Amino acid sequence: MRENKFLTNMKAGRKTSVCQMYFPSTTIIELTGMAGFDVALFDGEHGIFDAADLDDLCRAAEFAGLGTAARVPSIDSTTIQSYLDRGIQTIFGPGVDTKEDAQRLVDACRFPPIGKRGIGGAPRWVQYENVANVSQIEEANRQILVVAFLEHIDAMGNLDEIMEVEGIDAYYVGPADTSLSIGVPGQTDHPRVKEFEDRVRDAAHAHGRKYIGDWLVGARATHLFLDGAKRFLDENRKALG
Repeated sequence: MRENKFLTNMKAGRKTSVCQMYFPSTTIIELTGMAGFDVALFDGEHGIFDAADLDDLCRAAEFAGLGTAARVPSIDSTTIQSYLDRGIQTIFGPGVDTKEDAQRLVDACRFPPIGKRGIGGAPRWVQYENVANVSQIEEANRQILVVAFLEHIDAMGNLDEIMEVEGIDAYYVGPADTSLSIGVPGQTDHPRVKEFEDRVRDAAHAHGRKYIGDWLVGARATHLFLDGAKRFLDENRKALG
């Protein structure tokens, strides 16, 4: 099983460089690896990825020396199972508002005795072996990084209960959805959104967990292209007439 770079960096006290993608492109994956990023993050909640896409993207990431992470569309166990079976190493679970949501996320991501993840079908993550052995299952539980996204004001009153659920490594606030839920849509830098982030970070630290925003430096693949293109055009405006 491949080492989870994201998890290794966190344990070593290092931040991880993450390139976020909303569309499938093995070429972008290759370029991301050449640029020196650590991890490719596939946004399955807002992007367009199917199982075949994820298979090819994970293959490309392995060749490019990249770790793989995904923001899954939901914390439904079948959905998360599909992502993990393709070879995704880090799961960002959206919409965790309650203790029950947190437990559903853990159950979907981790094998027993920690969670309830199932196995079968000779998946990629065990090199298509018919059935994973005990050591592979134990290693999978050690190597996965599980991140809960808290994105609604309802989670504010449930922070301690959410943090009590074992099996989640880190937490994050989805500022855009949070801004919607507290009545300041799109104002991701609003003081109330920042207060929410601070409270989640403090609660995570109080329970011996991580706030994932402290452990990554991220960029969107689309923005990398647009920013570079705009710089190029600005620098060559005179030549372009």
